[in-house]
Amino acid sequence: MAARFKMSRKGVGQLLRSPMIRAEMLRRAEVIKSVAVAISPVDVGGPHPGHYKDSWTTDSTARGGRRRDRAVGYVRNTAHYARWVEYGTERVHAHHVLLRAAQLGGRNQ
Repeated sequence: MAARFKMSRKGVGQLLRSPMIRAEMLRRAEVIKSVAVAISPVDVGGPHPGHYKDSWTTDSTARGGRRRDRAVGYVRNTAHYARWVEYGTERVHAHHVLLRAAQLGGRNQ
């Protein structure tokens, strides 16, 4: 006899917002953060050497995603110039630290 399954949308939503999934998203964010710290550039001759590298943070929430219906983890850099390090300017090439960290961190789970 074949097994039967009836999906409950409410149950799936509760699972996606559960503390277990939120903890897993935070763990994955921490993995990506550790890779980002390892590959972050340091301007040794600059006014604040290592500030960018020390500014990585992680966070998670149970109400994330486009529809605010699932647990998510966030990796951010709080340095005011982090955008320019990531995407570059007309004078400085882009380092894509967060992009590369997400690609590398995704493999090392």
